Amino acid sequence: MNPTENINHDAVLRARVALLGSGTLPVGQQVAAYRVLVRVSPLAYLPLLAVALFQYSQWEFAHRPEIALALRTESVAAARRMCGLEPDRTQLLLTALVHYREQLAVMDRPVELAAVEKEMTALVASGGGVLGERWDRRGL
Repeated sequence: MNPTENINHDAVLRARVALLGSGTLPVGQQVAAYRVLVRVSPLAYLPLLAVALFQYSQWEFAHRPEIALALRTESVAAARRMCGLEPDRTQLLLTALVHYREQLAVMDRPVELAAVEKEMTALVASGGGVLGERWDRRGL
């Protein structure tokens, strides 16, 4: 079976057109497009998806903590899926974990918070990232 058989090529084309055709695509639509495009080009779109998911959780779902947490969980998962050889992978993962930790703290989830902090400490100790660095839409 060919792996491309499972990909909806029309959806991929629509996602690419949406991203290319608009300079100010709403973040929810960007997330939808990146979710489709990650299936065909993970190296290019996983970092963009991770950042967009955080932005989406922050801008659209700040008042809905469960949804914000789910989006930040997906952001961490996207960062984890990045290739280990990607130079900014560890920093992106560390930053996604920082945002995830912030949401866990807001929701008062100490057990999960402790696990995330342990993972963050291990990443910093490995020399792969700096805790103070943050990314935004312009720079990963």
